[in-house]
Amino acid sequence: MRIISGKHRGRRLTAPSKLPVRPTTDMAKEGLFNILNNDYYLPDISVLDLFSGTGNIAFEFGSRGCKTITAVDADQGCVKFITETTEKLELPISTIKSDVFNYLEKTTTKHHIVFADPPYDLAIEDFEKIPELVFSRELLLEDGLLIVEHSKHTDLSKLAHFSKQRKYGGSVFSFFEKIS
Repeated sequence: MRIISGKHRGRRLTAPSKLPVRPTTDMAKEGLFNILNNDYYLPDISVLDLFSGTGNIAFEFGSRGCKTITAVDADQGCVKFITETTEKLELPISTIKSDVFNYLEKTTTKHHIVFADPPYDLAIEDFEKIPELVFSRELLLEDGLLIVEHSKHTDLSKLAHFSKQRKYGGSVFSFFEKIS
């Protein structure tokens, strides 16, 4: 895994091989951040990274100057790797070990961007529950964005608040926003 841009640009990070993860590809990550850079000044936003895994997305936000990042994952090994790497790179990432759905049902903290990268084989009902919880719990700040990464075989375009999707190889980013 590699950090693409920012103060740690080009830095390679090697996660333990036993982690149950599928990191976002560099191509998909680069495409995502090209979109986000057009709409947000990253040093001014807060980010919630759900199903954080190796912390790949959180590290990218941190390297690009984002000052408030929360990474949530249920796997202790993932949380430990993110915490250790965060300290090494001196990034502003807080880690929380929790089931993502339990976390979403309890948190009241709002963010500019909520990014979710659940396992691609997650049940469609659980994929649908992510935007449902984010919007019903009002976890996005004004002009906020929920981004859900999923396989090209999953279609989230019929869900409430869906605005667009972008495909990168076998990965798709579905974007959801509050419609005024």
